[in-house]
Amino acid sequence: MNHTKKSIYFTVTTDLSYDQRMHRICTSLSHAGYDVVLVGIKKNNSIAIENKPFKQQRIRCLFEKGKLFYAEYNLRLFFYLLFKKMDAICAIDLDTILSCLFISRIKKIPRIYDAHELFCEMKEIATRPAIYKAWKVIERYAVPKFRLGYTVNKPILNEFHRMYGVQYEVIRNIAMLRELAPVPVIEKFILYQGAVNEGRCFETLIPAMKTVKCKLLICGDGNFMAQAKTLVKENMLEDKVMFKGNVSPDELRRITQQAYIGITLFDDHGLSNYYSLANRFFDYLHAGIPQLCVDFPVYNELNKEAPIAVLIKDTSSKKIAEELNSLLNNAIIYRKLQNNTIKVRQIYNWQREEKKLVAFYKQHI
Repeated sequence: MNHTKKSIYFTVTTDLSYDQRMHRICTSLSHAGYDVVLVGIKKNNSIAIENKPFKQQRIRCLFEKGKLFYAEYNLRLFFYLLFKKMDAICAIDLDTILSCLFISRIKKIPRIYDAHELFCEMKEIATRPAIYKAWKVIERYAVPKFRLGYTVNKPILNEFHRMYGVQYEVIRNIAMLRELAPVPVIEKFILYQGAVNEGRCFETLIPAMKTVKCKLLICGDGNFMAQAKTLVKENMLEDKVMFKGNVSPDELRRITQQAYIGITLFDDHGLSNYYSLANRFFDYLHAGIPQLCVDFPVYNELNKEAPIAVLIKDTSSKKIAEELNSLLNNAIIYRKLQNNTIKVRQIYNWQREEKKLVAFYKQHI
């Protein structure tokens, strides 16, 4: 390791191959002159890591999900980090925060909290009292001790300030501005990309496809995958709804550009969904495709000046089908939204946002 450079360790519980958000953050900081190491999980089905401008390390665990996974991973992570030289450590969300807190204290180095969401308010946690209580204890203990941090939007920033008195910054997770190469479109299809998790409206989106004159492709994996596949079978939609699983970032960009409409839907169970700013919202924007999106505050604000999405408050199957068919059939509205994406991607892009990220680290590390 080049010791003239400041080294920063980032810790996640994701499989590094598909984590576009961390690829962007770590690449930007590497280019800014930091020695960056990203530490994540190695699963049984993990593909080989691609070379990046930063170092990547994966830790294998006996457990791959649930409370035993989090306990084991944090323990292994702690001992892995204990013997590494570093100038700062950054916990990504709540699931690695304890290891980072203890390591930063032992090594007497700055610690940063990168909060992509209100972790305890995610539906899969907020709706399970015992799990919610356990994570809330961790959050109340650890977050106030992370005076340095950033999150993806103003409402989440305000919540952290209200709960814990911390003054974080806003650094949004926006796709990188790339040239839009023409992509051959064989047939129209609707795309959902991202985590196939609870609270993403699959219970109403999948049945809606019965009356939508188009196919739906789902790229991603998550805790709602089994239920989503069951919904497809129950509604006899095997020929209309396809599951592609996790897809490499490059292939995902290509698929997204070929899609006709993107989907960004959440239910309102839990503040995390209500205040969300999903990566896919910007991924569809940067692919130049309109999307059907839930009418929550942050999306509403972004959609005001030049609409790039059809926003809906009602996420029932009937309403989803209605709006998707309308967008499929109304070429005038579709072209208007599509033209706006071309303009808006020049304003919202990682090349602009990364300046804030680099300035934050230059100031504190």
